[in-house]
Amino acid sequence: MPLTMLFWAFVPFLIAISLFFFVSHSGGKSGISKKTDGVKESSESTSTTIEDEDTRVRKQEIIKVTEQLIEAISNGDFENYTKMCDPSVTAFEPEALGNLVEGLDFHRFYFENLWSKNSKPVHTTILNPHIHLIGEEAACIAYIRITQYLDTNGMPCTAQSEETRIWHRKDGKWQIVHFHRSGSPSAITK
Repeated sequence: MPLTMLFWAFVPFLIAISLFFFVSHSGGKSGISKKTDGVKESSESTSTTIEDEDTRVRKQEIIKVTEQLIEAISNGDFENYTKMCDPSVTAFEPEALGNLVEGLDFHRFYFENLWSKNSKPVHTTILNPHIHLIGEEAACIAYIRITQYLDTNGMPCTAQSEETRIWHRKDGKWQIVHFHRSGSPSAITK
């Protein structure tokens, strides 16, 4: 019997032996098991799954408070904006011309003279949010912000900015302590 024929005669036997050892040494589980509801679950400990779910929920919470903050800005709602910002918030933004601004007075000017007087519709979308959770009390979110609005002639316009915001939870409430916004200065006009 030629050697190649002998090899192919033993291949099914080798596969069967390999499967036997794999199943017996893994407790009958492969790396991923399928639950009856069709969801694949890792065979690792359930604490990892719970931690992952907790992380996902916390990241969603950061996206939600960021959306609420941007809604307050779009609506010219300085009262809600200040509730969501630390009183000594710092920022780099196009309106500050490359300078670091601290506190809310710089932003108050724009709320009183631009955003609160805007009666035209504004629609904002957060694209590709990426969140870093920093312990239990801090988080960083980076994203692209697309703002759709009507210009002074009533023509639809779109502006884009790249934003990073640092959130800190104080007394159970998330507040912005720093943000960095790149792109064009606020384009929404009266």
